[in-house]
Parts: sequence; C-alpha cells; structure tokens
Amino acid sequence: MNKLHGKRALVTAGAQGIGLAISRQLLAAGCDVFVHYRSSVDAARDLEGEAMALGRRYAHFAADLTVAAECDRLVNEAVAFLGGLDVLINNAGSLVARKSLAEGDDTFWAEVMALNFDSMRHVTRAAAPHLIAAAKTGGGASIVNLSSIAGRRGGAAGALAYSTAKGAILTFTRGLASELSSHGVRVNALAPGLILGTYFHNTHTKPEAAAGLVAGIPLGRAGNADDVARAAVFFASEYDGFITGATLDINGGVYVA
Repeated sequence: MNKLHGKRALVTAGAQGIGLAISRQLLAAGCDVFVHYRSSVDAARDLEGEAMALGRRYAHFAADLTVAAECDRLVNEAVAFLGGLDVLINNAGSLVARKSLAEGDDTFWAEVMALNFDSMRHVTRAAAPHLIAAAKTGGGASIVNLSSIAGRRGGAAGALAYSTAKGAILTFTRGLASELSSHGVRVNALAPGLILGTYFHNTHTKPEAAAGLVAGIPLGRAGNADDVARAAVFFASEYDGFITGATLDINGGVYVA
C-alpha cells in the first residue's frame, strides 16, 4: 500500500502553479488534503471534484499568511478538518517585484520577507505540535519547504530580496531539521530552477529571458510544476525515512553548488 495513503496534508498556496500540482499529486498518492489559498478560490473549489473521485477528504481555506494570526487560524482549521497533521508543504511565496538594492526600500524588503519567509515560519510554528503528535503514533511526520535556485545562486537581476528570503529558507530547513529530529519530524527543502507555465514566471520572466535560461539547462528544457510536485510527494513520503535537513535541486542539471 502507498505509504501516504490516509496521511493528512496541509499545502499552502496549494491552488495554483506548483502548489496546485503538489495538491493533486498528494491526493493521487492517497493523502487527505487541506489547501490554503489567498485568491485562487475557483481552482481550490475545482479540486473538490478530483478529491471526491479519488475518495479523499479535501477542504480549502483562504488566508493572508503575512498575518501571523491568520497562519494560526489556517492551521487550526486544517487540523480540525483533517483530525491531525502528518505532512506540511510550505509553498507560499512570490518575487513580488524586481528591484535592485538601491530601489528596494524597507517596506519592500519587509513585504518580500513576510510573504516568503515569515509566513513559512508562522505556519510551521503553529503546525509543529500537531506534526509532533502525529509522529508519535504514525512513525514520523514530514515538512517540505519550497525554496528556489535563487536561494542557492543569488537570483537574477532585481531578485536580491527574493533570493535572500529563499536562502533563509534553506538555513531554516537545516536548523529546524536538527530541532525536530528527536520528535520524529523530518524537514527538507526543494530548490526549483526554471519552472515555466506558472504565474511566477508568466509575471516576472520575459520570454526572451526564459529562452536564454533554457539554453543553459543541460537537459535542454525548462521544468514544469509536475517536476516539482513529484519531488514534494517523495519528501512527504519520507515521514518515516532517513532523509532530513536536505535540499533537492530540481533544475535540469544546472550546477548550483
């Protein structure tokens, strides 16, 4: 039987792009899924039919994760619906805008950090007691944090704030893995490269820039949301495994070390 069958998962920003692909693949893997969204209500509702066809429990909830109290509320709603929590996918985040160091004022930096890093920290803090409780009875629990190749390499022009936040996620992942390991909760990160067909790149990457980036990818193509979702499901299934504190690069062979 699939290791994830019957596991309970919360996915932030789980109704669009990479998050939507992760939600779908978790459902297909046998998870009951609670999806957070901020504005993608139609897509969140559309997943109900897919979940029903698979015989999985599914619900969704709107929240602004830049507000700590809403992060707490989201986790409380998810736990109340699912009856506990085995898997947390921290996917929420955005570039916001491309600004250089000179252009980005304190308000801009605070916005980028709040959306990409603080939201993850607040959701994880609220979810941790429930994941620890699940680990005691279910053999383990799993947190998967979405970072980026920008967190490895510093990002393209105008992505300084975003890449700083994504780099912080990698350090947070390693530190939290150490902190929660004795409780049976494993914490890992994904660092996607160029993933086309998502709102992120449709908004922030010009076609000519994307073409240039694809030319430098050894596998000869850009990634897609399902490439990342498969990796997220793998890490989720490692709730009882031996992998923690790791970052998996999903970039078609681009050297990032």
